[in-house]
Amino acid sequence: MSGTNETYKPGWLALAASGELTNRAERALELAAECRLCPRACRAKRSGGQRGACGADSVISAPVASAVPHFGEEPPLVGTGGSGTVFFAGCGLHCLFCQNFQISHLPPGGAADSGVQELDAQGLAGRFLALQRAGCHNLNLVTASSHLPVVLAALELAAASDCRLPVVWNSGGYETAETLALLDGVVDIYLPDMKFGSDEAAQRLSEGRGYVELNRAAVSEMFRQVGLLELDARGVAVRGLIVRHLILPGGLAGTRQVLEFLSRDISRYVQLSLMSQYFPSYRATVTPGLERPITVREYEQALALVEEFRLENVWAQALESRDNYCPDFERDQPFQGL
Repeated sequence: MSGTNETYKPGWLALAASGELTNRAERALELAAECRLCPRACRAKRSGGQRGACGADSVISAPVASAVPHFGEEPPLVGTGGSGTVFFAGCGLHCLFCQNFQISHLPPGGAADSGVQELDAQGLAGRFLALQRAGCHNLNLVTASSHLPVVLAALELAAASDCRLPVVWNSGGYETAETLALLDGVVDIYLPDMKFGSDEAAQRLSEGRGYVELNRAAVSEMFRQVGLLELDARGVAVRGLIVRHLILPGGLAGTRQVLEFLSRDISRYVQLSLMSQYFPSYRATVTPGLERPITVREYEQALALVEEFRLENVWAQALESRDNYCPDFERDQPFQGL
């Protein structure tokens, strides 16, 4: 069964046909050579094998932990065929509470010691095509910024083999203007986090220097590129912006500041995914303020802010969801049974 929409043609296919996708991949290689792909700008000489702050140590291959149909994403991404989710290892943010900590923090030996598979552009394109054959509705690229040169090259190859799925850019929302410029016309659906409303919390809990300003600029640019969420006749997303915000205990996420920004500076009609699934994982269990789930009162306060800022399009995750979202990347199907 095909999950593709025959009436919607993803923008990246036109870029591939014109040769512009190749040009973008070459510019991404330049950014990665002394790496400036994310705001950390660690300047790692990845073309020579030096590891960046995200753990990436190559510009010609990417560590892929999993590439599977995922049925736990937001409803318009899942549809009936699932979201074709590709989890890349490593991350430019170092969140103390990361629920994907098994793959987000690469060990000293890099991908070779992490159990994930290093794929070149040809191998990654093969995974894209396999997800299309499985009936997925999109290519959901999770934490892919560090691996942009390989991703763009893989899309070029996949286009030649008639891959035609919309691209979802699923990220922590910590992006540079240069990287987003390379994604303009490539990404159909942006799915960024807005993790924090204060730089103090971002620095302490994620080592995200200047997160708030960079995150807001990134979300604004994403919205400029793709606009409000668009669905096809089946109710499946084909284009637009979905913003995720995870409620943290003790107001650490700055939910008021985040929702006010969205309402005031983006649109009251932007699609918001308000998540209650937080549970202490990774180093959160020993971090003051993060060692407990959110309370019913904190959940209700977040819902009240949705009303206060008159946000019209919100998925609010049920509070009990916090017990059911811990993937295990040591399994072939990380979300099986969730």
